[in-house]
Amino acid sequence: MTSTASKSILIIGAGHNSLVCAATLAKAGHQVTIFEASDRIGGAAITREFAPGFKVSAAAHLLYLLDDGISKELALESHGLKMAKTGMDTISLDAGGNHVRISGPDAHGVSGKDQDAMKEYHRMMNRFASVIADLHNRIPPRMGTMDRGDLLSLARLGWNIRKMGKTDMREFLRIAGINVYDVLQETFDSDLLKGALSLDGTLGTFLGTRSNNSVFCALHRMSNGANYGLPEGGMGAVTDAMAAAAKAAGAEIHTSRPVAGVLMDFDRVVGVKLESGEEIEADTVISGADPRTTYFKLLGAQHLEAGFAHRVNNIRSKGHVAKLHLALNGLPEFTGLEAALAGERLLIAPSLQYVEHAFNHAKYGEYSAQPTMEITIPSVSDASLAPGGQHVLSANVQWAPYELKGGWNDSKPAFLEAVIDVLASCAPGIRSQIAHAELLTPQDIESEFRMTGGHWHHAELSLDQSVMLRPVPGAAQYATPVNGLFLCGAGSHPGGGVMGCAGRNAARVVIGEQAS
Repeated sequence: MTSTASKSILIIGAGHNSLVCAATLAKAGHQVTIFEASDRIGGAAITREFAPGFKVSAAAHLLYLLDDGISKELALESHGLKMAKTGMDTISLDAGGNHVRISGPDAHGVSGKDQDAMKEYHRMMNRFASVIADLHNRIPPRMGTMDRGDLLSLARLGWNIRKMGKTDMREFLRIAGINVYDVLQETFDSDLLKGALSLDGTLGTFLGTRSNNSVFCALHRMSNGANYGLPEGGMGAVTDAMAAAAKAAGAEIHTSRPVAGVLMDFDRVVGVKLESGEEIEADTVISGADPRTTYFKLLGAQHLEAGFAHRVNNIRSKGHVAKLHLALNGLPEFTGLEAALAGERLLIAPSLQYVEHAFNHAKYGEYSAQPTMEITIPSVSDASLAPGGQHVLSANVQWAPYELKGGWNDSKPAFLEAVIDVLASCAPGIRSQIAHAELLTPQDIESEFRMTGGHWHHAELSLDQSVMLRPVPGAAQYATPVNGLFLCGAGSHPGGGVMGCAGRNAARVVIGEQAS
């Protein structure tokens, strides 16, 4: 066994939060080294080839939550980040061609009543989402303390809600924790409009339209304005720019060097052990891995108090979304949709009932017979992703339970056929255009990206797993119960989505502790 000279801070994993954390710490003058298990950086925000000449954003495929302050602090544009498309419209596809198009507060293809209701809904939801957005860049307050900072943080949250005014405050408190079905049903008439909006509250979760917390999830998704965009070169271009910023600040990044575990000296972490057997000492270790991996695989439950280990074991982190990649020999023709609109965000969620029925299968460990889909064809805006005249289709498909009844080995081909059938209902000629198809189940996502349960967010987004409760009480401020060990991944506040706030917040906690 070899030993390497000590580094001040070691970060496990090179996902986007880890890269932001490393850049922030390095800019503050700390020595930072990242160890990534894969041969590439980026975690679930990467671009890779899945068929000869066809490249795709392998997991995350839309950029809409990236914190503006982080983009400026790390000068991501100067490090190569360019957008192929911004301000994408959302189009709720109808098999008969009577689609609904959503452009910010404007809804096209619906009644005048629904157009007016959409403007008010957009205003209200963005107002409510701003309360959540204000929490993104703050360390969550601890529970049950009289610490001045924690009390001030709670007071600020209360004031942000109170200053909305009596009417909006009451409505926020009424709907923030309830189901999106009731809210949309009482607001709109159009089934296509309601179906599309409900998907924002259920995508990436184990929630149906009638499930409590689905409004909260919609607000999380809208918390940076829901300005959907496509980076030039795919999502890997975002993390490439973050890595360049980290390196420019002095951080070191090592790929293909998986960490086997953390090293302990009595009650303190003192470094990491790589799978190669190499031991590397450090004053501080920060994990970008999900909480279960960090606590049970890297640290070991024997170093945790039994009650805390029990809370970690109860984190809900089983994924229910599959990712579809299609290499197409031409641009698909969606019934009734202008070819110029094929590059927008396309949804197959034609009604609240359709979405709820799709979810019902997951309750019993089954995949959806008629799944919902969030579809992008990024090659319309970014020709670098496919050979000339050909295209890439990327779609999030749900529901696809991590623990499928009967297992995925035998069921995956049948599910792929069901997914293509749903696509073909809106784009009848698409089957003949498919040159290659790749479907990643949650188990595939777990294997490729080392995320327990194959869950995008490392843990379900819900009120009982958010803010000062994320991932669990006692580890919601990025510091863990083990001295010298911190979390910086999506399993920490504020949760999933390529935003970078968890990484920056964790860096600020480490900087504060090292300065004290």
